[in-house]
Amino acid sequence: MTFTYTPDAPVPGGHYSQAVVHNGLVFVSGILPITPDGQKLTDSTIAEQTVQILANLDAILKASGSKRENVLKVTVFISDITDWGTVNQVYTQFFGEHRPARSVVPVGTLHYGLNIELEAVATT
Repeated sequence: MTFTYTPDAPVPGGHYSQAVVHNGLVFVSGILPITPDGQKLTDSTIAEQTVQILANLDAILKASGSKRENVLKVTVFISDITDWGTVNQVYTQFFGEHRPARSVVPVGTLHYGLNIELEAVATT
């Protein structure tokens, strides 16, 4: 088992790794729309927050020996389900023809007042 850390994604805010790699699988922890230098995109649009989350996902996958085309499952937590159309549009542009399994979970307020969080499972 290996634990991923890359400076190209935000530093974990608690006792967890950006990802854990085990038996050819990459388990990516929940990703918030925070830049690698720690800027929280609280006042940004849902599209900008989604772009940042997916950039963080790319960085973590790369550091874990994986890539977006290897993503098996994504869970998206969203504070306002009416934003889903915008999130889905950005998500579709990111993944292109690749269609991982996905769940969308409407939730209340997320940490720091952000509007979206994402976690994923991929292969190496």
